[in-house]
Amino acid sequence: MKFKYVAVVGIVALLTVGCGNVESQSQDSETQPQTETVAETPASGSIQASGVFIDAEHPTKGTASIITENGKKYIQFDDKFKSDNGPDLFVILHKDDKLPITGIKEADYVSIAALKSTNGSQKYEIPENVDLANFKSVAIWCREFNATFGYAVLKA
Repeated sequence: MKFKYVAVVGIVALLTVGCGNVESQSQDSETQPQTETVAETPASGSIQASGVFIDAEHPTKGTASIITENGKKYIQFDDKFKSDNGPDLFVILHKDDKLPITGIKEADYVSIAALKSTNGSQKYEIPENVDLANFKSVAIWCREFNATFGYAVLKA
C-alpha cells in the first residue's frame, strides 16, 4: 500500500514538473505582444491649463488638463492618473488653489461628473455655462463624506 502511494505521488510530481517545463519553454519561444501606452492628446484641440495631482485624503497621481476640442471644453486626465477607490466620487472644479481635506463648501465648487474610473486616461465635458476663470483647480471629491481625495492646481 505504501509503495502504491509513493508511486502515485512520484508520478504526479514528475508530471507537474514536466508540464511546468514544457509550458515555460513554449512561453519563451512565443513572441509576446508588446503594448505601448501613449498619453491621450487632443487631436484638434489645445491645452488651456494643466496641473499635477496633489494627495489630500488619499493618494492621487497624474495630470489634469483643461482642453478645448471642436469648440467644447473638457477636463482630461492623462494615462498616469490614479486614485483610491471610494464611494460617491466626483470630478469637480474648485475656486481655490489649496483645497481642504474635508468640508468643501457648496459655494466653492461646481460638480462636473461622477468619476468614471480610478485610473487611466479619461475626459469630462465642461458645461458651457461654467466660467473657467472662476476656478483654480480640479479635484477628485467624495460627496458622501465631503472628502477631497486629491486635486490639481491649474496653471496656463
